[in-house]
Amino acid sequence: MKVLIIGGTGLISTAISRQLLAKDVSLTLFNRGQSAIRFPEGAVKIINGDRNQHSAFEAQMQQGESFDCVIDMICYTPEQAHSAVRAFQGRTQQFIFCSTVDVYSKPAHRYPIREDEPRMSASSYGQNKIQCEDVFMEAHMREDFAVTLIRPAMTYGEGGGIVDTWGWSTRIFDRLLKGKPILVHGDGTALWCACHVDDVAPAFVNAISANAYGKAYHVTGEEWMPWNHYYQAAAAAVDAPSPTFVHVPSHVIAHLAPERSIPLVTNFQGVSIYDNSAARTDLGFSYTISWIDGVRRTYQWLLDHHRIENSDEDPLDDQIIQAWEAAEADLVRAFQSR
Repeated sequence: MKVLIIGGTGLISTAISRQLLAKDVSLTLFNRGQSAIRFPEGAVKIINGDRNQHSAFEAQMQQGESFDCVIDMICYTPEQAHSAVRAFQGRTQQFIFCSTVDVYSKPAHRYPIREDEPRMSASSYGQNKIQCEDVFMEAHMREDFAVTLIRPAMTYGEGGGIVDTWGWSTRIFDRLLKGKPILVHGDGTALWCACHVDDVAPAFVNAISANAYGKAYHVTGEEWMPWNHYYQAAAAAVDAPSPTFVHVPSHVIAHLAPERSIPLVTNFQGVSIYDNSAARTDLGFSYTISWIDGVRRTYQWLLDHHRIENSDEDPLDDQIIQAWEAAEADLVRAFQSR
């Protein structure tokens, strides 16, 4: 079997590549060649190029070899999606698109969120992914090629970090290890989920099947964690002190840091729990790596590669914490002096 991954060197796609190679698949990666490859040299064929140069990309793919399956890990805009359809029409049997659970609105109509939940994302990232899904499903209906949509949630593991209030960062490990107070949005009880990349990747590999044609799947974590527990378990994983939390309303954080709080406003403040039943049935998905074990592995990789950022160089958390604690004290004094 011949498989092409567009991307192939990122967090999820590296794990997919390794698992495909273990199945003795003939694997080709298309990317710009700017990221390190974390598997043996010569194990895969590399095609260098820039997919955003649409005409060149499409010609490159149309003039090259055909593939049994194409897995697109780096399609973020409808323009890229249209280009991919033109590039692979008649050149592949199946096209697997890495979408996201960010296509859904929050709060959802019901929980856990199923694949048929209305797609009304609040973020530009999610809105663009919705349009990409539509482009690919239209190609599927035209029988240009069979399409499978996979929607991961937060995926982490060796090669990356974890998210905090501001998005992806490794500073949270430094804050935990130094015993600094942890800024938590809301009261810390909104539910969040995370899935280690080694549990996510097999779903992509097993989706190379006619059984998955024309379908969408969630591939997400199944420990539905309040943010307070999320940080407590992360601290335990790296042998840090049990953290002290400072809870600040999400809308206050958004007013104080509007640019940096976009992920919080559009995503983190909502409930994020998803139904993986379809992926379990069709793709053999299984949640096997606990949050605490996955964080321990991720942290060790970051430590070994000297990738832990110094939280002292980003004072925003401490500035907001100090301002909030001062405001709370002022409110108490004002109320008591009525």
